[in-house]
Formats: sequence, C-alpha cells, structure tokens
Amino acid sequence: MLHSVLIIDDEAGVSLALAIRLRAAGFDASTADSGFSGLAAAHLRPPDAIVLDMRMPDMDGFEAFTRLRLNPHLADIPVVFLSANVQDSARQAALAAGATAYLTKPFDAREVVVVLREAIERRGACRFHTRDAG
Repeated sequence: MLHSVLIIDDEAGVSLALAIRLRAAGFDASTADSGFSGLAAAHLRPPDAIVLDMRMPDMDGFEAFTRLRLNPHLADIPVVFLSANVQDSARQAALAAGATAYLTKPFDAREVVVVLREAIERRGACRFHTRDAG
C-alpha cells in the first residue's frame, strides 16, 4: 500500500518537484496550492502525512496547521513544515506547536523522504499500540 502525502504550497514549481520525487520514492503524492485548498483536500481524503509551506498568501502554514489540529479526524496526521524561513525562532515555534519536523528550502528530497517515512511509521506504531491497549 502506498502512503499518501499531501503537499500544501503556493509555489507550483516546489510542489511539482517534490511530488515527483515523492512518487519516485513510492509515495502517493498530491498537491494543493493554498491553505484553504489544502484543508479541503485533507478533509476529503485524509493523507498519511502533510508537507506544509509556512508562507502562503491566503492562510499561512501556522493557521492551516492549527485548523488541522482542531479537527479530530485530521489532528494526528504528521505535518512537516517546509519553508524558506531559516530563522531558528520559526523552527522552534513550529516544533513547539506539534509539527513533526521543520525543513528549509531549498530542500533535500532525500531528507524529506526519510522524515516522512519515519513520521508515518511512528504514527502507525502509535495507532497499533493504542488499539492494543483498549
């Protein structure tokens, strides 16, 4: 089974390049070009993980992330922020809010693949243990 990843980024070139690399690595990658369309896509077909840009014109990544976390059906999806903002304060804020990781642009596709695989595996392990505990 392919793991699904939703890429939410307003830069079409970034989304397309990352989607191609993720598909080559065995993921089912889809894209959304704004925070609003990304949230709608996640509601329609919840992905196994999300790659989320920080700076978008309609809704920034933090607001989209907050809205994801408020929805019980989407709250446990691992979110990897991908941003051109290299300031440590942005990284710390994202991780403190509960993001899985904070990667910077230009990105290393291999690093993104590794981070996503680990996040999806951890999420699966947590779900497995939760079901066993009940």
